Amino acid sequence: QVQLVQSGGGLVQAGGSLRLSCAASERIVSTNVMGWYRQAPGQQRELVASITDGVNYADSVKGRFTISRDNAKNTVSLQMNSLKPEDTAVYYCHMAGTYSSGRNYPFYSWGQGTQVTVSA
Repeated sequence: QVQLVQSGGGLVQAGGSLRLSCAASERIVSTNVMGWYRQAPGQQRELVASITDGVNYADSVKGRFTISRDNAKNTVSLQMNSLKPEDTAVYYCHMAGTYSSGRNYPFYSWGQGTQVTVSA
């Protein structure tokens, strides 16, 4: 089992910044999926950014958000700048691939979710 523990988030005024981090409990050997999703009230969960096969962003966050990974620390982060009220949502880290615990094992995991609220 790979547990994903998220940190960061909170309440910020429009135009401000927040940084989200996600740490895996095991050594990650490879990933088929690594990214951040969000779900706003009354809406479907959507992909915000991924860093699996190159780096990709939703059109709504391009130029404002930056996804990064630190393979040595088994973490993925999301730097969010110039935040807007429409960015308000619960943000989720997601990873799938292979981890090492003596031998290699497949995994598919979601973080617990972090609330991001942007006020006008």
